[in-house]
Amino acid sequence: MKLIHGELIKLVTLRLALWTILLAAACGMLLTGALALIGPENATPPMPGLDTVEGVEIVLGLPAVLLFVPALIGTIAVTSEYRHRTIGTTFLAAPRRGRVLGAKLVVYALLGLSYGIICSAASGVALYAGAAARGVAIPVPVGELVVPLLQLALAAAVYMVLGVSIGALARNQLVAIAVVLGYFYVLEFVLMTIPGVNSLYPFLPGGATASLTSFSFLTDALAEQTSLGAASLASPVMGAFILLAYAGVAGLLAILVPLRRDLR
Repeated sequence: MKLIHGELIKLVTLRLALWTILLAAACGMLLTGALALIGPENATPPMPGLDTVEGVEIVLGLPAVLLFVPALIGTIAVTSEYRHRTIGTTFLAAPRRGRVLGAKLVVYALLGLSYGIICSAASGVALYAGAAARGVAIPVPVGELVVPLLQLALAAAVYMVLGVSIGALARNQLVAIAVVLGYFYVLEFVLMTIPGVNSLYPFLPGGATASLTSFSFLTDALAEQTSLGAASLASPVMGAFILLAYAGVAGLLAILVPLRRDLR
């Protein structure tokens, strides 16, 4: 608990926490607010309007495409310690590296959850504000929107943990950032275009995220452009289980692998 408390104190004294809050609000509000104001039916390609349940789900799920942001925050936070060699001071003060890295994962999981809650709340506010500005009544009760917003918050926490784990394993900041962006926004989409291989999509992090958040607009659009069938998704519960499994494995590797490595 002392290590977790120490990591919390370190985090709140950095500008990273403030930037995380601001980015969460911006990511939740900008995409959702812009599309709500424009009207999904006026977008290219046209989407169901806000007066439909499907349209509300699509607009509310848009922040899911920006989940690389919490992953990058976690990646940069850890690799910065290696880059500026402050991680050596931390390990001198607390020689058990596994416990230190475990404390970092716990603290950044909480930061990721905070990011997700703020992002989800901002997205919900933007949805209603945009709909009100256009005089459109949202056909979904507020209570039913809580679940998808909490699912988005959970996904953000997992992505933050994945980012921290990738950063702890790679240590080099540029390499870690390239891995995060290259995997989530290049490799997964390439895999989706390969017949046969795309059947694995529900078990990949992106597919599990789409299953958890029920946001499949991008994969459906890609399927239409490539004439491939739309990738199947698992249930939200299974999506959450797969994502948590990825976070657990990545976190375990991030704790075990650095134990015997030189800090240089």
